Amino acid sequence: MKTFVVRQAVLSDIEKLTPLFDGYRQFYGAASDPGAARKFLLDRFNHGESVLFIALEGEMAAGFAQLYPSFSSVLLRRTFVLNDLYVQDSFRRHGIARRLMSAAAEFAARLGAGRLTLTTATTNTRAQTLYESSGWKRDEQFITYHLAPIAPSSGQP
Repeated sequence: MKTFVVRQAVLSDIEKLTPLFDGYRQFYGAASDPGAARKFLLDRFNHGESVLFIALEGEMAAGFAQLYPSFSSVLLRRTFVLNDLYVQDSFRRHGIARRLMSAAAEFAARLGAGRLTLTTATTNTRAQTLYESSGWKRDEQFITYHLAPIAPSSGQP
């Protein structure tokens, strides 16, 4: 039986997080780029722009979750977006994703957040089953739109 520890990640975890983050990006169709993945994570750490949780079996990193802070004008409270959740293939089916989500929810609750939000691909039915079995509710009220890429301003009015 494997024993996993889930905790908030610290800067010294960056080398363990980088291949996980790169694997997560590849899962969603991005090309592998460990250097860019590492830099992205470092930038988030250095600017306090996200909170990461890491799942470890001994010294081996098994998975991670990343929260981004936001705010709700309607709730007048802080919210968090659980933007990234990933468990390596060889560690799946051990409850790690559920434990990472629980750690994220406990963190948000401790800070008095009004909501924790996540999105996933419409084809990721395995993840949707996990989310719903963990008490997450599918949004039936709002539709999400995206505008990408956003071109830099030319400076002209």
